[in-house]
Amino acid sequence: MPGYGAYECYANRDSLKYLDTYALDGIETLLRGTLRNYGFCSAWDVLVQLGCCDDTYKMEQVNTMTHRDFMNAFLAGSKTEAPEDKVMRIFNLTKDSPEIARLHWSGFFSDEPVGLKEGTPAQILEHILNKKWALQPTDKDMIVMIHRFKIEQQGKVKTIQASLVAKGDDAVHTAMAKTVGLPMGIAAKLLLQGKIKSRGVQIPTMSEIYEPVLEELKQFDVVLFEH
Repeated sequence: MPGYGAYECYANRDSLKYLDTYALDGIETLLRGTLRNYGFCSAWDVLVQLGCCDDTYKMEQVNTMTHRDFMNAFLAGSKTEAPEDKVMRIFNLTKDSPEIARLHWSGFFSDEPVGLKEGTPAQILEHILNKKWALQPTDKDMIVMIHRFKIEQQGKVKTIQASLVAKGDDAVHTAMAKTVGLPMGIAAKLLLQGKIKSRGVQIPTMSEIYEPVLEELKQFDVVLFEH
């Protein structure tokens, strides 16, 4: 991302259903993915491989469970061995590895009580993460979006990239709130002004909707840059 460095991407659900939505018939490859800072996926994969994301059963004795107990429930080995040491051994990680650092920062090896009466592994995982990941009043979120089109014309390959970075002001006026709420508000105004003629349930893939909406979004620093 120009000016912001590199990100990693993982596939997000079924990309192919967007072929018809965006009238992309005939293309060879389509990937809809989620962007994250580098290292996110490898740390999250530890939780996935351990089974912490399972939502099919409820764990026992959740009301007395600590964060360390939660991790230990998925780790084989001696009860005297620290859960972080077990994770390092199982996944062949070092003490200063970024995965261990992220798990430490997220609180998985602390003695803090989980604070739930019951829950599935996935529910407990979400609860633990929400303690650390919840936006504080002065926190600012940031959204990064990239649309990349690679085409071949007359034997030559051309790549067009449209990228967007939106930043929040605080925990209430977030980038997520802006990018979801502002387009809806602008579209509602255009409809009331009679500038959108389409009726019924519509999605904004028609130029009469997205062109004026994108143009007005520039006033709120929500801009896609093409190169």
